[in-house]
Amino acid sequence: MTRARIPDCPLARTVEVIDQWWTLEILHVVLGGHTRFSSIRRDLETPADVLADRIAALRAKGLLEVDDTAEPGDPTYRATDLGGSLRPLLLVMAAFGNHRLAPEDRSVVLVDEETGREVDPVVVDRATGRRVDTAGFVFARGPKAGEQVAARYPEARAGR
Repeated sequence: MTRARIPDCPLARTVEVIDQWWTLEILHVVLGGHTRFSSIRRDLETPADVLADRIAALRAKGLLEVDDTAEPGDPTYRATDLGGSLRPLLLVMAAFGNHRLAPEDRSVVLVDEETGREVDPVVVDRATGRRVDTAGFVFARGPKAGEQVAARYPEARAGR
């Protein structure tokens, strides 16, 4: 398991949760509708014992849970609230991977299900709707910042 170098850093905590590349891959598949073990295995082309171990690790982290209403022998999984909260990260990572490719060279695109039109996700502030991936938005230390974080980030300026 990956351990955070700076325990109170939110980026490090995210990396601790994700830990391995396959965490996002399995969540992507489950969030995309492949929820039965057999379907996940077929989609990822992963040996059953390897997939079972990986799913057990994601369940232990609280990212996946078993749907108890499923038929025995082929369990069904769903993302927990914590697991589902990683979906925006998946969307932005996919967009990042596509940005350097010509549209005709993209193998997977995010589309509006209703219109089929390709969409380009951006990160916005929930309160204002403003994009936060632009100048004028910076990291600042929060109220619980430890020494390492406080040394690295300025204090948040009071609202204007």
